[in-house]
Amino acid sequence: MKKIGILSDTHSFIDDRIINFFKDCNEIWHAGDIGDISIFNHFENKTIRAVNGNIDDTKIKSIYPEYQIFDCENHKVLITHIAIQTGRYNNSTKNLINKYSPTVLICGHSHILKVFFDKKNNLLFINPGAAGKQGFHVVRTAIRLIIEKEKISELEIIELPRY
Repeated sequence: MKKIGILSDTHSFIDDRIINFFKDCNEIWHAGDIGDISIFNHFENKTIRAVNGNIDDTKIKSIYPEYQIFDCENHKVLITHIAIQTGRYNNSTKNLINKYSPTVLICGHSHILKVFFDKKNNLLFINPGAAGKQGFHVVRTAIRLIIEKEKISELEIIELPRY
C-alpha cells in the first residue's frame, strides 16, 4: 500500500497546508511546471516522481524528464505535463498510451482539477489542477490517494484560495 500526493503547476510556490496535507504520503508525484526545485526540500524521506513542464528551466529539465512511466502496486503510471490539447490527448500522449497501456495518467498544465475514468483507454485520468499562485485559476488544488494492489481509494482534494 502506498499513499500518494499528487500536484502540478507549483510555479516555485508550495503552501504549508499542502506540505501538511502530504505529510503521511510515501510518494509525491509532480506533473510539471515545478519552477524551483527547492520545493521538494519540504518532502524529505519521500520518493519524488516528477516531470518537467513548459516553464521549467534547463536545470529542472536535466533532472526530471518530459514523461515518466513506472509501476506502483499493480498499476502502470504515466506522468506527463501536457496531455490534452483542444479537448483530446495530444499525439505524444496518444503514442505513450498506445505503447505502455498505463492504468493511471497524471498530467498538469491546464490548472484545472479533473479526475475521470477514461473508458476508451481503460485508465484513470488525474489532473490535480494548480498548487501554485501563478495562472488564471482561482482555487489552488492538490490530490492525495491510496494505491493498494489494483485498488485506488481515498482520493482526497485540498482546495485553497489563490492568495
